[in-house]
Amino acid sequence: MQLTSAFEALANLHSHDRVFIHSVAAAPQCLINGMMEHAHRLETVEIVQLHTEGPAPYADPEMSPHFTVNTFFVGENIRDAVSEGRAEYMPVFLSEVPQLFKKGILPVKVALIQVSPPDIHGYCSLGISVDITKSVIQHAEIIIAQINEHMPRTHGDGIIHIDSIDFGVIHNTPLPEYFVSPHSDIHDTIGNNVASLIEDGATLQMGIGAIPDAVLSALKHHRYLGIHTEMFSDGVIPLVEKGVIDGSKKVVHPGKIVTGFVMGSKKLYDFVNDNPSVVFLDIAYVNDTNVIRRNPHVVAINSAIEIDITGQICADSIGRHIYSGVGGQMDFIRGASLSENGKPIIAMPSITANGESKIVTTLKQGAGIVTTRAHAHYIVTEYGIADVYGKNIKQRCKALIDIAHPVHREMLEKSSYLL
Repeated sequence: MQLTSAFEALANLHSHDRVFIHSVAAAPQCLINGMMEHAHRLETVEIVQLHTEGPAPYADPEMSPHFTVNTFFVGENIRDAVSEGRAEYMPVFLSEVPQLFKKGILPVKVALIQVSPPDIHGYCSLGISVDITKSVIQHAEIIIAQINEHMPRTHGDGIIHIDSIDFGVIHNTPLPEYFVSPHSDIHDTIGNNVASLIEDGATLQMGIGAIPDAVLSALKHHRYLGIHTEMFSDGVIPLVEKGVIDGSKKVVHPGKIVTGFVMGSKKLYDFVNDNPSVVFLDIAYVNDTNVIRRNPHVVAINSAIEIDITGQICADSIGRHIYSGVGGQMDFIRGASLSENGKPIIAMPSITANGESKIVTTLKQGAGIVTTRAHAHYIVTEYGIADVYGKNIKQRCKALIDIAHPVHREMLEKSSYLL
């Protein structure tokens, strides 16, 4: 590994190269800034990424001659760029993204990553984001790493020796933190409804946000829970401290919290630092349906933008407008459904912030179906639980209308051609 400045390291970037940027809160901002200093000499450099926290200046309008963006998930920092055509969205199951690098479908010239300082043996850690990055560093031609003392050293697949890093840039800066907004009464009710479906000894998958946090808050009196999830945040910590989460009933990695990445507060980053009870693994393994299903009582908790009354679930777009991504929803919905006594759950408020029903007769024109109606099991809102598995179309319609907001139920009944 050659130690250098960010500007000098990024001099190795050339026009038309494909560049990968480390995911989520591990996005190396000093390397991104170093890349931007070279923008004037670059043409159509392709950025591939999962999702990054913090600024994404390469997606700004004035950068369009210099950079194009291909992303597997549309976050807030590039949502406008996708809408305006300066960035493109690649729909793909999260479990399959590593194959795109392994098979050479998306060969990467330069990988920009962020790691912990090396230990006495010369090994660094990818820290809080192993996810798809593990596959990238195995196949990229050039690896440039920001070495940051604030990056936790985590256990699992995210170990990389300094000999595998071409250029190292020492830059110590705190990692970006994410704080979930306080729960509303609606979120708490949804959380309680979901918690009522979770049995002692279940293995949980959840995302980040008010609903996952509300669910976790409602599990204080459960026992022997486990975690096998693509990501988690601060809400897990109190349950570990109380002994609610101990992983003792898991078949796969018993006693361990299995994840691909985390995002949250410094308390969370301190929690995972050198913690042998938390293992960060390649997302191709974490999200593998055949791995997920081996644990009994898997409960997968995901959300949706809207659901039609037959059970078709839109989770990545608002009509034609791409809002987020496929992510791991289908990986875990299917894995949970195949798990012994597993429960795939879609949980969401019954209405949008504008008062529109999220349970609809037909999805908006251009909406993407992430989870098909054949995969749908439990749909949960603040008005109850609809179990649509094994139900015919008419039965599904009635069950979903029953958990819609009361203001919209009559409209749904009258406008449905299926009842």
